[in-house]
Amino acid sequence: MNAARYDEFAAPPRTGLACVWTRAVPDAPYVQPVVPDGCVDLVWWSRGARIVVAGPDTRPSPTRMEAGDRLVGVRFLPGTAPPVLGVPADAVRDARVPLRELWGAEADRLGEAVARAHDPRAVLTEAVLGRAPAAPDPFVPALSAALESLTVAEAAEELGLSGRQLRRRSLAAFGYGPKTLQRVLRFQRALGLARAGRPLADVAHATGYSDQAHMAHEVRGLSGVPIRALL
Repeated sequence: MNAARYDEFAAPPRTGLACVWTRAVPDAPYVQPVVPDGCVDLVWWSRGARIVVAGPDTRPSPTRMEAGDRLVGVRFLPGTAPPVLGVPADAVRDARVPLRELWGAEADRLGEAVARAHDPRAVLTEAVLGRAPAAPDPFVPALSAALESLTVAEAAEELGLSGRQLRRRSLAAFGYGPKTLQRVLRFQRALGLARAGRPLADVAHATGYSDQAHMAHEVRGLSGVPIRALL
C-alpha cells in the first residue's frame, strides 16, 4: 500500500496565506488527523470537483480520505480568512462548509476550473487573492502578538478595547474568543518547538505553561492524543 502524499508550497508574501498544499491518496482509504491550528483552509476535492471551507477547529477533526482522492488547498493565516470568505470566522468554526453556500455559483465554476487546470494550485490561489483586501486588518497581528505574553484582560487594555469588544472582534476574525485563541496559538507554538527537538520541559516553560503536566493536559484537550503521538 502506498502512503498518501502531502506537499506544501510557499504562499505569495504579504497575502494573508500560510501556504498552498496538495494531497494525493493512491490506493487505500485512510483517516487524516486534523488538530486545531487557528487556520482556515479552502480545499478543492477531486470527488465532485467541489470546494469546501475547513475550520477553524476547537477540537480534533479526523477526515476520511478515499483511494484516488486528490486535494488542493489554500491555508489562511489565523484571522485572515473572513474578508475572502465573506462571513465572520465563527460562522464556519468546527465545520466543513461547501463554498457554494458562501459564494454561490461562482464556487461551482471555480471547482470546475481547478479540475480542468494544468496548474490547479495557481487557479485556486488566484481566485482567493482576487477577493483578498488590499490591506490586512491590523487588529489580527496585534491580538496574536499580545496574547503571546499577556492575559486576555491585559491584551484588551493594550489594544484599547473593552473585554466585550475584544471578544466580538476576536470571534469575527479568528472564529475563537480570545481565551480559546490564546490556547490554540500556544498549543501550536509548543508543537513547533517540540518538533524542532526541544525537550518537552523546556517547551512548556518557553510557551508559558505552568509546567510540563499542564502542557500535556492542554495538548490532549485540544488534539485528543498525547504530544508524543503528535510528534
